[in-house]
Amino acid sequence: MIEATDLHKFFGDFHAVRGVSLHVAAGEVLALLGPNGAGKTTTVRMLSAILQPSRGSARVAGFDVMAEPQQVRAHIGLLTEYPGLYARMNGLDYLLFFAKLLQMQPVAARRRAEQLLKQFGLWEARERKIDGYSKGMKQKMALIRAMLHDPPVLFLDEPTTAMDPQSARTVRDAINELRSTSRAIVLCTHNLAEAEVLADRIAVVRGGQIVAQGSEAQLTAQLLGDPLWELRMVGSDTDAAQLLAEVVTVEQVDGALLRYRTADADAVNPLILQRLHSVGLPVIALSAVPQSLEAVYLRIVDTSEPERMPQA
Repeated sequence: MIEATDLHKFFGDFHAVRGVSLHVAAGEVLALLGPNGAGKTTTVRMLSAILQPSRGSARVAGFDVMAEPQQVRAHIGLLTEYPGLYARMNGLDYLLFFAKLLQMQPVAARRRAEQLLKQFGLWEARERKIDGYSKGMKQKMALIRAMLHDPPVLFLDEPTTAMDPQSARTVRDAINELRSTSRAIVLCTHNLAEAEVLADRIAVVRGGQIVAQGSEAQLTAQLLGDPLWELRMVGSDTDAAQLLAEVVTVEQVDGALLRYRTADADAVNPLILQRLHSVGLPVIALSAVPQSLEAVYLRIVDTSEPERMPQA
């Protein structure tokens, strides 16, 4: 659905995007994650055929962003950070107006608008002026506008920026409803929780470059090591640590709490429990220790040599 190779963008002497390459397949949600000014929005604008790349190439929905910009724009839905809704129009008229600009047939446009308004819980507000909508409702309306012609590719730029938690959740729920095996979605954000909840893969952008790519699990394993497990015993017994040392490397011993890493939990954990049981050492709990995306992200953006970061 989306193929970009060595994209660059200069604004005068400023090198905003530096050699971005990425692939997004149908049915996949890719999060472009990075701080403000990292180059995420500029990358999305090039892929949307709004900005022309200074160098490199990209194809979106089968069309070349430089040679076929009109076709690209006809086959994408774009939610910008500031969507610029026409506040004096009511919701339904607004959608029908944009459907006309998209050259949709009137009957099909009205049917599609009705379907989406109901899907996103705005049908009862269809006759109200958009100016009276809450921020969450406005973001939903902007999503509906992007989805109106059922595009195979969606670009969502900071969809929950400056929103209260309740409105942000409303928009995230709406984005989840847009998932489809025939649609590719690029989510441009600096919100870690948003990337965790919505994305199949994450591309971390820093200084105009993609410095790491992969699923959350892949990036976590590559940057933080194998999954961390925690074993809680009854009381304190150093025999347990010695016994575990025959199977894994114990990273932490704190009384009745032991931690270790393993990449093969299916094989290692039953063996550990069996050994502890065989010598009469009671176990209260064995569980994985959550390793946050925040730790991965900070590890990446704080690294001074981006070329050494993993590309899963």
